[in-house]
Amino acid sequence: MTGSEVPPAFRLAYVPGVTPTKWVRIWNERLPGTPLTLVGVPAADAAGLLRDGGADAGFVRLPVDRTDLSAIPLYTETTVVVIPKDHAAFSVEEMSVEDLADEIVLHPLDDTLDWERPPGRSAFERPATTADAVELVAAGVGLLVVPQSLARLHHRKDLTYRPLTGVPESRIALSWPEEKTTDLVEEFIGIVRGRTVNSTRGRPPTPPQPKAGRAGKKSGGGAAGKPAAGKTSRGGSGRAAGSKNPKGGVKRGKPRRRP
Repeated sequence: MTGSEVPPAFRLAYVPGVTPTKWVRIWNERLPGTPLTLVGVPAADAAGLLRDGGADAGFVRLPVDRTDLSAIPLYTETTVVVIPKDHAAFSVEEMSVEDLADEIVLHPLDDTLDWERPPGRSAFERPATTADAVELVAAGVGLLVVPQSLARLHHRKDLTYRPLTGVPESRIALSWPEEKTTDLVEEFIGIVRGRTVNSTRGRPPTPPQPKAGRAGKKSGGGAAGKPAAGKTSRGGSGRAAGSKNPKGGVKRGKPRRRP
């Protein structure tokens, strides 16, 4: 490679709450000569970033418009409600939508859940971001319903969260522009799907290595195999016909009389 050539690179977008560390580590082990660059992007902007060529592929939250984007669903997140540690629900293990009927539930503008109707009572004004909503929960203004990964991302010592039933769940997918399914995109798809090095699409499997000692067993390639101990060869009485006796001579069979 000359000094003017630039090695290929792979740009991977990811939305808040997704931790791509495992997949990045495998990429670096398999393709050390191809750098991978991480691109953080708000969930609402992820599809546009991929369409505009800002990343080769990305971890997004479904749904996405599959007219021009391919997507492989990966996992579904648990939905939780973020509460102050002095809240009455602190002692319960799980909450339901009915438990939020009298609560003010914050609904930020960057909310990632596909609500038909958000639970609880609406706040006077919607927070701009999930981070802003978390600050309001800490201030005792209301509660917040989010995917569990976002609750962990915005963790505070004075807040906790509980699983919430009867609400939508967020699904994470790997997505990329369908018309730009490059070899590097195929490589990353293989990593995410758990393919091994030899089974990854685009990489030929390693040819099997010949086992030692097999070449000599072919005809003309070496000495013939010895008969098993205690067994006789055809036409012999304990030794192969024409084989040498212990004294170095050739043992001949006795002539048979004709009837």
